[in-house]
Amino acid sequence: MSFREEKYFALASIDYQGKSLKDLKKMFANSLKEGMHGLCVSPYEEGQEPGDQLSEAQIRRRLEIIKPYTNWIRSFSCTEGNELIPKVAKEMGIKTLVGAWLGNDSDINKKEVEGLVQLAKEGYVDVAAVGNEVMYRGDLTEEELLNHIYYVKGALQKSQIPVGYVDAYYEFEERPDITEACDIILANCYPFWEGCDFDYSLLYIKDMYQKALRAGNGKRVIITETGWPSEGTNLQGAFPSKENAIKYFINTQKWSKEENIEIFYFSSFDESWKVGGEGDVGAFWGIWDENESLKYG
Repeated sequence: MSFREEKYFALASIDYQGKSLKDLKKMFANSLKEGMHGLCVSPYEEGQEPGDQLSEAQIRRRLEIIKPYTNWIRSFSCTEGNELIPKVAKEMGIKTLVGAWLGNDSDINKKEVEGLVQLAKEGYVDVAAVGNEVMYRGDLTEEELLNHIYYVKGALQKSQIPVGYVDAYYEFEERPDITEACDIILANCYPFWEGCDFDYSLLYIKDMYQKALRAGNGKRVIITETGWPSEGTNLQGAFPSKENAIKYFINTQKWSKEENIEIFYFSSFDESWKVGGEGDVGAFWGIWDENESLKYG
């Protein structure tokens, strides 16, 4: 079989042997400047957390920072000021994947779903996500989640806006009824959270993506979250560091461009409130820090 150079480089990550942190930062700057498909929006300032009201000023300021580098943004909620994110993004010419946050409070769930439908009908939504990792957390039954998905699909059936649900890639293999209900597969893919050594992380995420593709049986698949923390405690063979975070970003962006993979990188800004749910690494997933300064500049 003949050697195909273009295919070889599509499968392999970049050779970082002998690269200093200074060298990596230069490579990161070049990759960031080239732009990315999508970026997850982190709207909460230091001292804020979900449940706090977001202001238009802080949303506008943060979107202005990330605007030069991304074609799409992803938001996670349609209440408490989060509904302003897609509105401001659209004003700036950025496409939107807008999520309704579902949990174990039925009243909040109703507000979220109605907020998503309203934003979509007003033209602020390019892809609608009904829930994020609800099955993973166990907040709802599968039937309850399906009811929400089909409600949104029914409300938006004339809009041609694809409706999906966000969860770990393997949930779409294990829950065929949810996969069937989705117009589009929205898969979170984190080699880090599965304890993957960085050296194998690119091949690992490619395998995650392929599993989501097979589960979707021809449906469009978007990687709605992936990333690598810059600080914190290791998880088995997965070690947080600035070097690994930079290299993972560059690798995934290279793959995204080479094979036209739609990736929403997680995340835009560090948010310290996430420590409660994820341990010390939770605060360090951003490209920018909590003070809105580029971490690898």
